[in-house]
Amino acid sequence: MNKLIYIILLLFISCNQKNTSNLVSNEMTAEKILGNVKYQAICYGGYRTQTRETQPTIAEIKEDLKLLSALNIKIIRTYNVHYEEVSNVLKAITELKKEIEGFEMYVMLGAWIDCKNAWTNLPPIHHEESQRNAVEIKEAVRLTNQYPDIVKIIAVGNEAMVKWATSYYVTPDIILKWVNHLQNLKKESKLPKDVWITSSDNFASWGGGGKEYHVEDLNQLIKAVDYISMHTYPMHDTHYNPVFWGVKESEMCLSEKGKIDAAMLRARDYAVQQYDSVVNYMKSIGVNKPVHIGETGWASMSNEHYGNDGSKATDEYKSAQFYNLMREWSNNNKISCFYFEAFDENWKDSANPMGSENHFGLINLQSQAKYALWKEVDKGTFNGLTRNGKPIKKTFNGDEKTLWLEVKTPTSILKN
Repeated sequence: MNKLIYIILLLFISCNQKNTSNLVSNEMTAEKILGNVKYQAICYGGYRTQTRETQPTIAEIKEDLKLLSALNIKIIRTYNVHYEEVSNVLKAITELKKEIEGFEMYVMLGAWIDCKNAWTNLPPIHHEESQRNAVEIKEAVRLTNQYPDIVKIIAVGNEAMVKWATSYYVTPDIILKWVNHLQNLKKESKLPKDVWITSSDNFASWGGGGKEYHVEDLNQLIKAVDYISMHTYPMHDTHYNPVFWGVKESEMCLSEKGKIDAAMLRARDYAVQQYDSVVNYMKSIGVNKPVHIGETGWASMSNEHYGNDGSKATDEYKSAQFYNLMREWSNNNKISCFYFEAFDENWKDSANPMGSENHFGLINLQSQAKYALWKEVDKGTFNGLTRNGKPIKKTFNGDEKTLWLEVKTPTSILKN
């Protein structure tokens, strides 16, 4: 073959492959991704130090994204746009799409929302908003327009309406204002028409809890979003509402493992009940649209209410059980579950290294896969991949007997 013709043919094939890759990214919409078992979801933060002042680099994020891709994770959730991390995530995905044929990763982009005086010494004013909110939304719009092949969802606020978030929560009309703003930008062709708009919040904030949340602004918000992103955390309620947490009288004859497995099944069912409560409220106001899980998770360590001096809920075995149960249930029901979270981050409770908020990841800061992912290590899923330059190994050196030394059985007795 003539050398010139051969070169032209190679260039044509290369360009065609790149065009096909971009076509896939542009064709994939939130509507096609959410609820699709081929597109698993997870919450992502790449911080490796005790402060968010040290931003993860593009190289570090690319390490993380390769690990997640190996787990068939194809959509990640971020939380705000006021740090460099999110733009680095989008740059990292862009580079990986060029470097690895067929690489797919999409983003649910979070815009942080606060009330007036949030995080200050002044009393928070929950029915007024922070001036910073407009900046967040504007930047979310800019990034979505810059990376339309990657950003498929914008979430207005994170647990921004739930009343126990006393430092910063806002009333639903503020979230509604910004959701309507983004929906209008879509109509005006100032945002991609297929990007989905939501807010990601506690199940109670979406009407699944007390009647104090059942206000007209919430009803209008439910009608305005493209889908509902709800949170459920049974782990926290092993302390705050332990109706499901303990050992039933009829289970006393079971092994310790059997007792724990039964409790974890009830924890899964508790999460499902909270999901159903949101669906039921939504339908009660005449709305029928998708509901997906924006957050759920189970910490592997705690020296607080959930640890061995409290409800005895947090260890790697229970964390793995909850992960597997929630993945199984959500996949079977074609519900996306943005599991919280991919990697441990110790900035969240920097004053207390053993605080539960630092230990929700599936992979720890020592580049070790927790028990939930041990089988993936055995299968060779992470072969050739690293985090911080280290290969992914198992916690406890892979010794299950050693792991079980840290697993405690709940002590509460539940009536049958």
